[in-house]
Amino acid sequence: MTSVLTIDKIVESIITRLRLELDPRYTYHSVEHTLDVIEAAERIGHAEGLTNDELQLVKLAASYHDSGFLINDSIHEEHGCEIFRKDAGTMCSTAESDLICGMIMATKIPQKPQNKLERILGDADLDYLGRADFYPIADSLFEEFKFRGVVNDELGWMELQVGFFESHHYWTDYSKHERAAQKAARLKELKERLVDLED
Repeated sequence: MTSVLTIDKIVESIITRLRLELDPRYTYHSVEHTLDVIEAAERIGHAEGLTNDELQLVKLAASYHDSGFLINDSIHEEHGCEIFRKDAGTMCSTAESDLICGMIMATKIPQKPQNKLERILGDADLDYLGRADFYPIADSLFEEFKFRGVVNDELGWMELQVGFFESHHYWTDYSKHERAAQKAARLKELKERLVDLED
């Protein structure tokens, strides 16, 4: 397993690069989001009983999961894997790199995680859906989606959110226990707002 010091160095490097190079119009897929996902992944990983080595792999994957936005936003997971493999070089084994890229790809929507580590990162990436700070984070995604041409107005945004919430579910026991109830409450509120906008 790659040493903790080496992993911390790789993480610090990509965080610095995101701060310096990421287009500021990515108001949601920002360095703050990446830091939030790292924290959530470590929290969920601890709760799910990961070993220290597994936690380090999840931390690396969380650090790179949106790094592909440095290249473009259309297939950013694939680009994130490429950036990670280049940065890690020979510091990670092929098996470790494959696990990390599997986790990065598991954050692609719709999520289709294939193992425990992928389920943890998938839940960490969308942890905010069931948190008290949901609305300011969602607002940042709305602003980014307008920039990217995904939605044009609040009605389209509410329709998109309701559809996404209805198709999403958490994978880990931790997230089901800690996030699902608040997420259900947010969905009820979003549906009410959508009805108001449609009237």
